[in-house]
Amino acid sequence: MLSDEMGRQLHHRSTIGEPLTNSEKEQLDAWYAKHDAIESKLLGNNMDSQIDLTTLQTQIEASLSQLTFVTQRIQQISKENDDLRQDIGLLRKV
Repeated sequence: MLSDEMGRQLHHRSTIGEPLTNSEKEQLDAWYAKHDAIESKLLGNNMDSQIDLTTLQTQIEASLSQLTFVTQRIQQISKENDDLRQDIGLLRKV
């Protein structure tokens, strides 16, 4: 059985394009299968609890509203900074 550390190393090597031997590929496939089974079990356990879609939608809308506000504030500050840079440039010429 492949250790988690070795599985992570093989996964890393695979994702960066390093060639793996057939034995390493088989071990990595088994490691993936093991982790997929664990993940599926965990997800299956969570499916029992109902997700309140209305609450989730409200949270998404609130987050989007906050994001819009922050974006507008950043744009405002950026414009103020540009104006100040121009003023500083004019003062330096005097």
